[in-house]
Amino acid sequence: MLSLSMIVRNEAERLERCLVSVAGFVDEMVLLDTGSTDATVAVAEACGAVVHQLPWPGDFAPARNAALEHVRGDWVLVLDADEWLLPEAREPLRQLMAQPDLLLINLLRQERGAAQSPYSNVSRLFRRHPAIHWSRPYHSMVDDSVLALLEQEPHWRLADCDVPAIAHDGYRPELLASGTKAERLRQAMEADLAVHPGDPYACAKLGSLEVSEGNRERGIALLEQGLAHCPPCRHPERYELLLHLAIAHASSAPARAEQLYRQALALPLPPRLTLAARLNLAGLLQQGEAQGHTRLEEACSRCREATAAAPELALGWLHLGLVERRRGRLPDAIAAYRAALQRDPSLAAAQQNLAVALLLGGDIPGARSAFRQAIALLVQQNRGDEAEALRRQAGTMVKLDD
Repeated sequence: MLSLSMIVRNEAERLERCLVSVAGFVDEMVLLDTGSTDATVAVAEACGAVVHQLPWPGDFAPARNAALEHVRGDWVLVLDADEWLLPEAREPLRQLMAQPDLLLINLLRQERGAAQSPYSNVSRLFRRHPAIHWSRPYHSMVDDSVLALLEQEPHWRLADCDVPAIAHDGYRPELLASGTKAERLRQAMEADLAVHPGDPYACAKLGSLEVSEGNRERGIALLEQGLAHCPPCRHPERYELLLHLAIAHASSAPARAEQLYRQALALPLPPRLTLAARLNLAGLLQQGEAQGHTRLEEACSRCREATAAAPELALGWLHLGLVERRRGRLPDAIAAYRAALQRDPSLAAAQQNLAVALLLGGDIPGARSAFRQAIALLVQQNRGDEAEALRRQAGTMVKLDD
């Protein structure tokens, strides 16, 4: 028996998508509501979920642990309201759960709209065992309790689901900008780091947040501190530390950034989890006076690795198009841009670069159409200044108006 376990609060707008995605896959849906004032409970019950109530305890880990007390399944799937199960993962997950010695299955989560790391690994599917519980004040996880349990009961195994299992849209830039999520995360991270100074996980999360918000010096210091305390066997944390250190150094010390990206890519992690390092390294290889045939060849190879690892993602195809154009291979660049647009028709950068490539290849009608579509996309995405700039620039090369 498989149970869905969730904690929710004011999630009426997103909850139905999540619950519909697991219908027919889970045997029960159990939600713990922590004080909704909207229609969350009604939506949940209409989808067939059982809803329990708990005043918000001030932290995610105790709330998730309280939610676990209400499920009855042998296995537990944990989702948030801004996540949903991907249908292609159902059968692989069923096959994994049928293995009698598996304790936990790590799920590949697709981060829709994430500027970095389009995939992450989350430990959200596990056997219901009295020793498994949630910990940490933010990005709560069961990993600490699972590692402790393996020390006591070493016959258990952990496994990774190789196909993307969950989609998540909580890190889309417009969602982060519209709420207080980043500030709440910062406060929780600061508190955790004060209790656990040098903790690799805490340093990776807070350090990357500092770098993304422009606090580069403190971000680098935290990331370096986390790396110094990170055991070699903790590959996910080590990768995050190396990746964000490289991002922090990319503009001022590209050689150092390149070295860090290569160290990150040397870690034994599933290739979908290392896409950011792969594509960022490809970008560095194309920059500066040091670029040459060999470096462009490697940049192309890194992009092809990315499209092979995650052919469903438009971003890899866009990067491949950029490097193929730089190599002077216009037909290959055009094919890559079109592949990106097949996967994400709203990707204005791919549409714009396709227009330029078609223009360079002598296809004036195709270039005109692609420029028009790129401008329309920018307008639809409320990027009016960019749309007007592109209109002026493209207008000097092709006639946009009939």
